[in-house]
Amino acid sequence: MESSCFFKIVTSTNDLPSDWNALATSNIFLSKEYLAVLEQSKPTNMDCFFISLYKSDKLVGIALAQFLDLNKLESFGERDKCVKTAVRNFIFKNFCSHVLFIGNNMLTGQNAFSFSNEIDIEKGVELVRQAELEIKLILKKRGKKVHLTTYKDFDKTEINHFPEKEFEPFYQFSTQPNMVFKVSENWLSFDDYIASLSKKYRDQYKRCRKKAEGIEKRKMNLEEIIAQEETIYELYFHVAKNAPFNTFFLAKNHFSVMKLQLKDKFLFYGYFENEKLIGFNTLIKNGSQMDTYFLGYDETIQREKMLYLNMLYDMIAYSINKGFKEIIFARTALEIKSSVGAKPEEMVGYIQHSNGLINRKMEQLFCYLEPETEWKERNPFK
Repeated sequence: MESSCFFKIVTSTNDLPSDWNALATSNIFLSKEYLAVLEQSKPTNMDCFFISLYKSDKLVGIALAQFLDLNKLESFGERDKCVKTAVRNFIFKNFCSHVLFIGNNMLTGQNAFSFSNEIDIEKGVELVRQAELEIKLILKKRGKKVHLTTYKDFDKTEINHFPEKEFEPFYQFSTQPNMVFKVSENWLSFDDYIASLSKKYRDQYKRCRKKAEGIEKRKMNLEEIIAQEETIYELYFHVAKNAPFNTFFLAKNHFSVMKLQLKDKFLFYGYFENEKLIGFNTLIKNGSQMDTYFLGYDETIQREKMLYLNMLYDMIAYSINKGFKEIIFARTALEIKSSVGAKPEEMVGYIQHSNGLINRKMEQLFCYLEPETEWKERNPFK
C-alpha cells in the first residue's frame, strides 16, 4: 500500500467529510442522506461503519460496512420447519452469529463502495480490506469477535478487480440471483409493455387486475406514514418473519425516517380496502434505476386479491411511465418476478470464517448459510 493512501472510519454521518456525496452521485445507497436513515433507524442488531478513503489528503473513495449480531434475533425465519433449518440455526448461534458485511445486508447489489477516477479499483478494494481489518479490531475492543466476514453482491466484472493475494483466505460464493427488469426502448408507456406480453401472460395480467377491484392504491406522505406506523410495521413484519431466512428486522420508524431523509426519491404506496391499510410497497429512485424496497401485506387478502402481483405491475407501470431504464427487483420470489419480465443476474461474493479450521470447510458450510431456492424461469413476452 503506497504511503499516501489511508482511510478513516466513523460511525456517525455528522463526521463524514463534506465532499462525501460527490462520490455517491451514482448510488443513492451510499449518500449521506441514506446513511443517515441507517443511523437513525437501523435494525437493533446492526452497527454501521462509514469508511472514507484518501490519496494524499484527497477523498478518492467511500465505503460502508455493517456488523450484525444474530444472537439478538428472536427468529431466523419461520417458514421452513425442518432438520436443515434446525442445523442452520444451531450453526448460526454457535459459530456464525457475529457477521461483518462489507456492503449493505439490507439491499441487493453492489452498495459496498464507490471510488473516484483518481484511484484504481484494485487499490481501492485493497484499502477497503485494510479498513475491514481495522473495524475488526474496533469490535474486538468492544468485546465482539467477528466470526464471518463477507463482501457481498458483486457482478462478474467487479469481482475481477479484487486483488487475489488479499482475498486468498476467502471462499468465493454465488448467491441467489438479483432479479432485474430492463425497460425496452420500444415501451413508451405501460400499455406498450402489456402489448408485448404473450397471450398467457396478458391473461394473467387481466385476471390479476380483476381480482384487485375494490382496492385503492394511494401515494402516502410523511404524515400519513407516521399515522399508520403501527399497521405498516405489522404488515411488514408478517412478510419478513415468513421469509425462509432473516438476519435483521427493520426498526418501527424506518419508513418515516426514509421519507424524511430521501423525500421525493422515496415512494410509499398504501393499498386500502374500505379505508383500511391492507398492504404497501416502497420504491427508491436511484438515478436511471428504480430500486424496489420493502413491502408488506395481509396474507389472507394477498392470496385472494393477488396483491403481490398487482404491486409488481404497479411498480413496472410507474417505472416505464416515468422513463426509468431498469427496475431492481432483488432476490426474493424469483419465479413470480420472472413471470412479469425480470431476468436473473448472477451475484458473486467472498466469505471468510475467523476460525481457520471452519474456514477450510466453508464450501460445505455455505450450503447451510444460504438457503437454496428451486425455481423455474418464465418468459412472458411474445
